[in-house]
Amino acid sequence: SVALRDDGTVVTWGEQVRAQRDDGPTSGRFVSIACGYGHSVALRDDGTVVTWGDHMRAQRDDAPTSGGFVAIACGDHHSVALRDDGTVVTWGDHRRSQRDDAPTSGGFVAIACGDYHSLALRDDGT
Repeated sequence: SVALRDDGTVVTWGEQVRAQRDDGPTSGRFVSIACGYGHSVALRDDGTVVTWGDHMRAQRDDAPTSGGFVAIACGDHHSVALRDDGTVVTWGDHRRSQRDDAPTSGGFVAIACGDYHSLALRDDGT
């Protein structure tokens, strides 16, 4: 389990089989958190993304290292982040095509993930 405190710190607890707690963020001020099956993602107030936990299905491979993000979401074994320019970045498992059809254009304002799929809402409502 993961919680975001009102002071912007992140707290983790619960099962430790897949390093769900070992690599949790210990510094920075966070504005958002998301949890997958055994991994978690946190968004710092400076727009950078931090990932930790299970890495069995590449949940942490290719996680963005630059800033400029405004939203995050996690599926079972993949993650999605929305940049401030409206573009979408995906990383992690794609054995069930979770990342294959990710949008390459901009104009998105919201993102969400299911177990094995992701959604992105455009600024025109589609």
